[in-house]
Amino acid sequence: MYGVLMIDIDSTALTAEDVSLIKQAQVGGVILFGRNVTDAAQVRALCDDIRYHNQDILIGVDQEGGRVARLREGFTPLPAMGRLGELFNQDPSQALSCAYDCGYLMAAEVLAVGIDLSFAPVLDRDGISQVIGDRSFHHEPQAITALATQFMRGMKAAGMATTGKHFPGHGAIAPDSHVSEAIDTRSLDEIINSDMQPFAQTLHSLDALMPAHVIFSQVDDKPAGFSKIWLQDIIRDELKFDGVLFSDDLSMAGAKAAGDVSARVKAAIDAGCDIALVCNDRVAAHEAAKAAQDLPYPNQQRIKTMRGNIPTWQGDLGSTCQQFEYWQQAKKNVTQTFFNAQADAQTAKESTDPTLYK
Repeated sequence: MYGVLMIDIDSTALTAEDVSLIKQAQVGGVILFGRNVTDAAQVRALCDDIRYHNQDILIGVDQEGGRVARLREGFTPLPAMGRLGELFNQDPSQALSCAYDCGYLMAAEVLAVGIDLSFAPVLDRDGISQVIGDRSFHHEPQAITALATQFMRGMKAAGMATTGKHFPGHGAIAPDSHVSEAIDTRSLDEIINSDMQPFAQTLHSLDALMPAHVIFSQVDDKPAGFSKIWLQDIIRDELKFDGVLFSDDLSMAGAKAAGDVSARVKAAIDAGCDIALVCNDRVAAHEAAKAAQDLPYPNQQRIKTMRGNIPTWQGDLGSTCQQFEYWQQAKKNVTQTFFNAQADAQTAKESTDPTLYK
């Protein structure tokens, strides 16, 4: 049975404490961070070990491209999605083709090392947000919709489910919800007609959504991830979305309004989330696992849709990725378009992700 919690682990191999946590009944997922990664072979061995101890578990990662990429050493660099938006302004046709290639390439290499899903794509608008920026495809909802649709077509072709984040949009406010409370004071109509459009227009391609830790004060006094108005009335009832709802990391500052971690997990699940993420706080993870024992299990069929098409490991990343028929071409296209110069590739490798502290 898949449980309601997704937690993280300490390092590049499982410790006895990690094993104890992931074997708990309500732990249904593990998310990997940069500290869990040295190279492709190590990540695959780690994922195989996680599944040895818990077969009913989803393994996720944030592999968006640009500065948000946990898998780096030996993996093909991916551009920030904002670079696709820049290309779209100059050559929409080429940008849409490259978006497909980026989605396929990302998914193939993530699946190859045993990870089910990358939490992608970001459907937020590029606005004044301190944490979104070039993680967004574009400022215009129509451009985001077009590029994200192609990116998700690539993901699905490789065998990976899609997760749109951060519903209904994080890009219009400056504060970073990882480290502070974030409040958006716009009306519901303003949000629906702007930031929410990329989500609404791509629902047919989305398998999951991740709500923002943002309080939309004209709609509810709770962050979207704790709000029945957003999760049930709007997502389930109005938009008719039946996919998975992942909470964003409940250790983030934007989630603390709900109380301690036990209260946050219960609030997220009660509001309508299927799986609650608790990251980078081992004490909190243990508390959450204990609190979750009293919660109902999520819809199992819904969760199973997020399992990735994991290929047989062939000893190294390249050989394993050869099992994806379009991987070689996608890799060539992305590299030639965005990383022609060796310096560009080095910059992509060394760029830092401000969310690494999550």
